[in-house]
Amino acid sequence: MPFIPHTEDDVRDMLERIGVADIDALFDEIPQDLKIGELEGIPTGLNEAEITRLMHRRAATDPQDICFVGAGAYAHHIPAAVWQLATRGEFYSAYTPYQAEASQGSLQVIYEYQTMMAGLTGLDVSNASMYDGASALGEAVLMAVRANRRSRSGRILMPASLHPYYRRVARAIVGNQGLVFEELPLDPATGLTDPQLLAAYAGEDITAVVVPQPSFFGALEDVDALVNGAHELGALAIGVVNPLVMATLRPPGEWGEKGADIACGDGQPLGIPLSSGGPYYGFICCRREHMRQLPGRLVGRTRDEDGREGFTLTLQAREQHIRRSRATSNICTNQGLMVTASTIHMALLGADGLAAVANTSHQRTRELVSALTAIDGVERALDGPFFHEALLRLERPVAPVLAALAEQGIVGGFAVDSEYPGLPHTLLVCATEVNSREEIEYYAQSLQSIMQRAA
Repeated sequence: MPFIPHTEDDVRDMLERIGVADIDALFDEIPQDLKIGELEGIPTGLNEAEITRLMHRRAATDPQDICFVGAGAYAHHIPAAVWQLATRGEFYSAYTPYQAEASQGSLQVIYEYQTMMAGLTGLDVSNASMYDGASALGEAVLMAVRANRRSRSGRILMPASLHPYYRRVARAIVGNQGLVFEELPLDPATGLTDPQLLAAYAGEDITAVVVPQPSFFGALEDVDALVNGAHELGALAIGVVNPLVMATLRPPGEWGEKGADIACGDGQPLGIPLSSGGPYYGFICCRREHMRQLPGRLVGRTRDEDGREGFTLTLQAREQHIRRSRATSNICTNQGLMVTASTIHMALLGADGLAAVANTSHQRTRELVSALTAIDGVERALDGPFFHEALLRLERPVAPVLAALAEQGIVGGFAVDSEYPGLPHTLLVCATEVNSREEIEYYAQSLQSIMQRAA
């Protein structure tokens, strides 16, 4: 907290009122042999002015590098109003709104968020958020197992074009629950998943098929064919999406003949800063018929007997409320502050604003790819359309090139061959609306100089 209002007199008066001598007495149930006494190596406390100067000095040591790396977390412009409002005390210190009568503001924010996310994904229902995109996929897989009552196998088809971190986290979450992940191989020429691969599973018991859009490489999958193929197998289709892409492309609810059954992903592109890796939040949306298998909680809108509008928690299918064996999830914490920021962000930009950000990001990436592939020894590694990430192939190892770019103040991208050995010397680059044409030109000049020196 930036300001603690209790003076020493206030603390003394409160202790006298409850009848204890000091604050330590409030923790007397802790056995003495568990207390460590003094903390060694901890510096003495600083006053407000001193700590402010210290943090400014430390912040100044962070390099202000130009960022051209995405790979799941993206630098977008966030209007100042977003976090000015989100960090108001009413939101900043709010916890789970169990008491509806005291939490109408928080409940309405979550309700508005759910409404926007349902509209963005083209699906009927959204939950009140998950930890992050990768764990949301793990929960979506478990949800599909519960929802697909025709399947008993627990077999999940997961494309190799999906983000490798998402694949690892999903396996970690469900690995001990009897589920089987089967990988759909990557087409090295396009970086996509061939829908024809699903035909090999005809007649087999498949629970769900994961469909990324875009792929880890920024490429656009044939989502219609993949979703239709999943449904022909009797499987549910789980879309893993960048929510910003959904502002300009067809949403998961409109993929194929029937639409995806579940959609999940990370909400970070919607008003959440990079923040050295978090906190972010995950989202899950689904079709109405699967609503009771949705992990987390829902906020509903109703009217009281006097006709006044109100908001309340509903379908709270977590272990605090029902038998643990019937709970849909035990990690459905609402990332409330992040969701509040995203709700404000989406409300400020609106549908047209989100689409403008997506389209500008795509255009900046086209300019970046054009500038970099004009350099000898740099070419596109994949054919086909992409969003705001693209895969390049260099004529030499990527890691030394990225190190040299870092010396020029450029975060040059993600070394893909560290995760995909079958794609050697490949570099994933990303641009968004915050990358200026001057920055793109500087990156191209720096890379050209590095490639020439290496040659």
